Amino acid sequence: MPIVIPGSETTISFMRASGPGGQNVNKVSTAVELRFDIAQSPSLPEAVRRRLWALGGNRVTREGVLIIVAREHRTQEANRAEALRRLDELIARAETAPKPRRASRPTLGSKVRRLTEKTQRGSTKKLRGRPEDE
Repeated sequence: MPIVIPGSETTISFMRASGPGGQNVNKVSTAVELRFDIAQSPSLPEAVRRRLWALGGNRVTREGVLIIVAREHRTQEANRAEALRRLDELIARAETAPKPRRASRPTLGSKVRRLTEKTQRGSTKKLRGRPEDE
């Protein structure tokens, strides 16, 4: 069952976006900064919380607040939707537990191939030496 984060757990603020856009970029605050407190969220199970913290990388502060900045679009609404979509995507990725790695052993055929290649390589290198006097 997918995890649903209520809007009360996120904080959205708007700021002026950098880059091209003419007069509009200097007047309108279209960039969105979404903050989600991973450490204090009651909606997240502990395992998902740990994976989300790790997936957030350098977007997560020391206090456990995930910060997502969206400024690709020209409107606040589109940037807000983009930031929420990214948060949903991160949480969905954190929900799926990684498959545990099972140790495997090399097959007999691969061992034999490796050893014969080593033998051939060694004999090739042996032939590169100076010829011995008879």
